Amino acid sequence: MAATLGLSSGLSSEVIAQSIQLGMPIACEPGRTCYIQNYIDADPSASARDFKCGTLTYDGHNGTDFRLPSLASQRAGVEVLASASGRVLRTRGDAPDGAFGKSAREAVRDVECGNGVVIEHAEHWETQYCHMASGSLAVKPGDVVKGGQPLGRVGLSGLTEYPHLHFTVRHNGAVVDPFAYGAAAGSCGSGEPLWHPALHAQLAYQERAVLNAGFASGPVTMESIEDGSADKEVPSAGAAAIVAFIRVIGLKTGDAQQLAIKDPLGNVIAENRGPQLQTNKAQFMLFTGRKRPATGWDRGTYKATYIVERDGRVVLKKDMELTL
Repeated sequence: MAATLGLSSGLSSEVIAQSIQLGMPIACEPGRTCYIQNYIDADPSASARDFKCGTLTYDGHNGTDFRLPSLASQRAGVEVLASASGRVLRTRGDAPDGAFGKSAREAVRDVECGNGVVIEHAEHWETQYCHMASGSLAVKPGDVVKGGQPLGRVGLSGLTEYPHLHFTVRHNGAVVDPFAYGAAAGSCGSGEPLWHPALHAQLAYQERAVLNAGFASGPVTMESIEDGSADKEVPSAGAAAIVAFIRVIGLKTGDAQQLAIKDPLGNVIAENRGPQLQTNKAQFMLFTGRKRPATGWDRGTYKATYIVERDGRVVLKKDMELTL
């Protein structure tokens, strides 16, 4: 559970002097090759809210989850990086890789972090890196590391259902939110980021985000998106079907979705309109498609559009094109 620092919304010069400046802890581009799935839970009760009073967290979550878009991207290799210079305190590198669901919590009891690294920094700061790949650690206790130095690779060790880096920051042993250092208890969006100023735009808060999107030539499942096989089934002129798919994170109660495909003449040939969501969704997959007509596919550009509406306004949109 994230500790409440109990500071006012304005930071004193003493607090600023003690703060750390963080670089990216993972070699990816936020919003393109990785996404923040969860922030620290800023609510001390049994409920949960992130530092913006949003839904991108869960009860007791004590770090920031940088999620990769698929298992395929994880298998290609994504480095975990030291977020700041320091000395390695502890490591674990022999936990097996395997996407453990919450039902398998007992299998990873006391090793929920999986393979990981803890680094100590000046002024009693620490950073922790979890769910790294088995056998990938490139450092050992006592090593002095520089900011940006590779520590290992993102994996599936510990209690994780998808490939991501769980990154935790502590000061004097207490968990600190790197997006809202010194935030007043119960506030929304106060505090100061600990990230290097050059990262502020890249790490800007996004309520919802498109994780995966594309076209396939047959049925699409969450599993085929995750393992990357859906991306390999791009329709050709002879395809049995044209299917558009999308996977989104951060959808909210009351969001309404629609996904439609138009042929080269602008006619809607397939559409999927979902009802308003009754609960928040950490992730959600939607697809629509049409079988090949008897006359075959018209040549040209097919366009798919995904829209999320809330209270009569568009809050997320994604356009895709396929040329036959």
